[in-house]
Amino acid sequence: MHDYTHTTALVTGASKGLGEAYARELASRGAHLILVARSADALHALAGQLRAAHSVRVDVIAADLSDRRAPRTVVDAVDELGLDVDLLVNNAGVGAVGPFLGRPLEPTLQSVDVNVTALIGLVHLLGARMVERGHGGIVNVASTAAFQPMPYQAGYAATKAFVLSFTEALAEEVRGTGVRVMAAHPGATATGFFDGTTASMNPKSTDSPADVAAGTLDDFARGRSLSFPGRASQRAGVWASRLLPRTTVARLTGSLNRKAGFAEAADVGELGELDSIASREK
Repeated sequence: MHDYTHTTALVTGASKGLGEAYARELASRGAHLILVARSADALHALAGQLRAAHSVRVDVIAADLSDRRAPRTVVDAVDELGLDVDLLVNNAGVGAVGPFLGRPLEPTLQSVDVNVTALIGLVHLLGARMVERGHGGIVNVASTAAFQPMPYQAGYAATKAFVLSFTEALAEEVRGTGVRVMAAHPGATATGFFDGTTASMNPKSTDSPADVAAGTLDDFARGRSLSFPGRASQRAGVWASRLLPRTTVARLTGSLNRKAGFAEAADVGELGELDSIASREK
């Protein structure tokens, strides 16, 4: 079992949701933390709580990971703190929902920058140092969405498929160096992922962020290269998607997402604007 006590973990997307849950779980296991997200106020509030509850060091780096210069900025800030990162938890993630051709392009491009570009940038900069030291760990948080095409979440699922492939390849490249790399694939998690849109998740089918975080860290501690920290039914769905033809899987996931209302998803502000237009036309 891997011991997190007195290690230093950098967690991205740490201001809320699953990232906050990873931070809380790591602190409870004795890890010192570097919290990264856009909201400095939220990070400082969480840092204060963690220091008081667990007597661990917690540092804050406010950074917008959709900026392609962010990985370098974050690592420079780590150097200014005089710290070495023992565990990198690439958790930050965003995703657009709705028909790809019927929605604005910018949210999908932002998803690529955060979910892919920032992730590989931090892995490259911090992972090389870990290999040089001969020890360290990287957890890339992907998703069960990585295993199949997902109409109405096309860009998001594609970014997570990248994370899956990249992480599996990297794990093999660093095998024997003392650095371990694991991909985590949570399913639907109650994180407010669709806040600001008309889309929503069924509460009956979502896992709690605390359970997902604990399951991920338990799997990493056991030396696994792949983690499915959600309920068993989500894992079964992943393996089923690997056995069926890709076109069949795309049609099935498209049908499920249409039933969930994702085909008509809109931003809340956009919905208000559409309602206003409709009222004027009546």
